Amino acid sequence: MRQLVFLISFLFLIPQTALAFDVMDRRGELLGWEGVGRVDTGGGYCTGTLIARDVVLTAAHCVYADNGKPIPASRMRFKAGYHHGKSIAARRVVKWVAAPGYRQESGGLISGQMMSQDVALLKLDREIFSAEADPFKVQQSAAPGSAVSVVSYGRGRSEVLSREAKCNVTQTYRGGVLGMDCNVTFGSSGAPVFMKEDGRLRILAIVSAGGKTRDGRKEAYAALASSHVASLMAELRNDAARAKPTTGVKRVTIGQRTPTGPRFIRP
Repeated sequence: MRQLVFLISFLFLIPQTALAFDVMDRRGELLGWEGVGRVDTGGGYCTGTLIARDVVLTAAHCVYADNGKPIPASRMRFKAGYHHGKSIAARRVVKWVAAPGYRQESGGLISGQMMSQDVALLKLDREIFSAEADPFKVQQSAAPGSAVSVVSYGRGRSEVLSREAKCNVTQTYRGGVLGMDCNVTFGSSGAPVFMKEDGRLRILAIVSAGGKTRDGRKEAYAALASSHVASLMAELRNDAARAKPTTGVKRVTIGQRTPTGPRFIRP
């Protein structure tokens, strides 16, 4: 297991022409994917996934503004199955929690160690019922070579859900970071990385970053979801331990706006 030592920046983009996605442009193509939706933050967006009737999994840097301040929960919305301005279900966010170790390095960079903490949960104002969308379960781990898929709203395709049906885990890094040969772009932050377990799709990780390694290879990076979901869920459910519910827990970090994008590797 290697240690991820690169610094992450949002300056080095994968060219849009390199992206290869199945765009779900027809409403019927969303069948089974209704639990994936767009997280609108008031100044940008990310991708999020329903993991309980009233809880959404996304990236931690999605809940911070570009000035490093936490985004008030009251400004955030989750739009399940969002498609050309319409949603299967739309809910307000009433609170959020982020992994306690997540923080942003100086100069708008974040280390690989911090990227492993790039996980957050959003509490919705009311449940989304099974007639609207079903939550996805979280997978524990995957070995290098495992086939995965990524479903997201990205720059240039923010109105429709897109899927990269097959890519692969190429590396596992210390701290719970996966390297993948998937293509990601701005707006893909927080997107679920799925793998199949017993014939069912499970969320393995959350897209955090993408770009090129020092040897020129394209690689996407994702935080292993199982490392944080249980503890964050317990924290989210414990109202007595929460700070102001409209602001989230104040962590020292930074977000990205218009849209909120994944961090990118600086060679």
